[in-house]
Amino acid sequence: MSDPELSATVAALADEEVPGGERKQLLRRLAGQVRRDGLGGLFRPKAIARRLVDVVTEIAPHIPVRDLATLRRHYPGLEGEALADRLVRNASRATGGVGAAGGGIAAVEWAATPTLLSAPVLLAAETVAVVAIEVKLIAELHEVYGEPVPGARMERAISLLQAWAGQRGVNPMVPGVGVAAVLSTAARKELRDMLLRRFGRHLTTLGPLLTGAAVASYLNRRATQGLGKRVRDDLRRALPPASSA
Repeated sequence: MSDPELSATVAALADEEVPGGERKQLLRRLAGQVRRDGLGGLFRPKAIARRLVDVVTEIAPHIPVRDLATLRRHYPGLEGEALADRLVRNASRATGGVGAAGGGIAAVEWAATPTLLSAPVLLAAETVAVVAIEVKLIAELHEVYGEPVPGARMERAISLLQAWAGQRGVNPMVPGVGVAAVLSTAARKELRDMLLRRFGRHLTTLGPLLTGAAVASYLNRRATQGLGKRVRDDLRRALPPASSA
């Protein structure tokens, strides 16, 4: 069942222009929402990953994606590769900001040991926020390169989640998922495995003071930049020989 409050918080975090202080507040709010949603259990990462699949599938259709006309209005004078560069840069800054915000919150938690019990919830929230930003990036890069993701809202969301799980562009050869718009068993497993890897990576960034914030910010930025490069490579290969983005 859809949770409009959760979806609204994630949608706000997916905005690369959100100020750092507001991002931290949104991440705290998201942590409270995912706690309510049953994401916890530091020592049950596979169970967390399975629940994360449900959460990101729920919020994916509500991630705000700008079409090409809107992107051009937001970034006047930028086209093609220059516009794609800006989207990747802004998304990587946004995921880096999520990592810094999460690490900063965790740094405060280290000052009061009992509150470390909330760490898995915070890491789950950070993972969901990063997925939302990167899914939005994949969708908007498809717009820039003239290959908008087809289908109804839920169908597009499933295609984008499959692309995120594979860390590539949307595969146009994959048959449409139809009106039911559900992840196949194989796709759920791939998504779960990727979420588990991301959650595990975030787990390694927990640390005292601001060390975790710096490491998490760097790792998130690097991962988003790598994703952007792979998606752009895929989309360039899909262009007709005489075309240019």
